[in-house]
Amino acid sequence: MTRSVFPDPNENWALFLDFDGTLVDIVERPDAVAVDPGLPGILKDLQNRFGGALAIISGRPIAFLDERFGDNRFDIAGLHGLEHRIGGALFLCDPDDHPQLRDMVDRLEEIFKARPGILIEDKGCSVAVHWRLAPLERDFVHATVHAAIEALGSDYRVQFGKAVAEILPSAAGKGKVIEKFLQQAPYRGRQPIFIGDDLTDENGFKAVNALGGVSIRIGAGETVAQERLGTPADLRHCLSQWAAGGSLPFHWNR
Repeated sequence: MTRSVFPDPNENWALFLDFDGTLVDIVERPDAVAVDPGLPGILKDLQNRFGGALAIISGRPIAFLDERFGDNRFDIAGLHGLEHRIGGALFLCDPDDHPQLRDMVDRLEEIFKARPGILIEDKGCSVAVHWRLAPLERDFVHATVHAAIEALGSDYRVQFGKAVAEILPSAAGKGKVIEKFLQQAPYRGRQPIFIGDDLTDENGFKAVNALGGVSIRIGAGETVAQERLGTPADLRHCLSQWAAGGSLPFHWNR
């Protein structure tokens, strides 16, 4: 059956939203990202329409995201699922549990300090290397990060995104944490909707597709997502309409 509109939030759905490149625009420096002033209110309205079943699923630390959303404390997964908060219960990742990674962060900072434009984003339990400001350094970053993974061993993996390579524990993944959320109230028994924009979101799309949910990619690029929107601004506009009681104009087969 082909449905002509996005599902009504009063139906049995749970909404999961990526942050960078999805809710907010990609910026040159990761610490310069800004949340549209109206976004928290829109998300609160949607959360209410979903009976509380709304969560942000991001590669950022929860502390970073909480700072951007002010007094609002949404259900959230940070560091690709290494930490999460559901219903106020907070589970954080301890960097001290990853001594090899902490040593590797020091080594990477030493390697890249003579390479202008390469930014190291130390997230505690993972580390991201950004080359957006130095696009010609892409191959050097790739080679260095792959060498770092070989040194760290199978407990860690590399995950590539838009001008970024992130080293993180192998157990991390957005698909896994979405599945974890769906085992707990108010998400239990609901079908998931996941909206993301990047390679880091593809395992989330795959998990949601396998569960009979809806996956939506923001922007261009090869994807397993079922639907697509153009930009974060387009998504914010759609979410605003949806929060106000409207529907989103998607078509997909069911």
